[in-house]
Amino acid sequence: MLLIQIILIAFAVLAFLRAFFQFRKGNLNLAWLLFWLLFWVAVGFAVLLPQTTDMLAHFVGVGRGVDVVMYLSLIALFYLVFRLFIKIEGLERDITKLVRSIALKEVKDD
Repeated sequence: MLLIQIILIAFAVLAFLRAFFQFRKGNLNLAWLLFWLLFWVAVGFAVLLPQTTDMLAHFVGVGRGVDVVMYLSLIALFYLVFRLFIKIEGLERDITKLVRSIALKEVKDD
């Protein structure tokens, strides 16, 4: 086993453990915990058996396994950034409504 494989497997295990502890604290629901479990298992699988990414690349018509991993990673990152953007916009809208409500209440109380 190569040093990079050991490092990546250790990182995947630590990342999942962090997700598990966030689940136990109540900061992560079961669906997201399962998502992260599957994600880190897939990472571990790809690290231990890199030829599987080559088979996936051949199946989808990409030249190398690392290319398909990069493409999928970029797609996932853009999707997660989009979700964060939508969440932040919603939070800003909620804060604006709350501030307006508090301001109106303070004006009525004066």
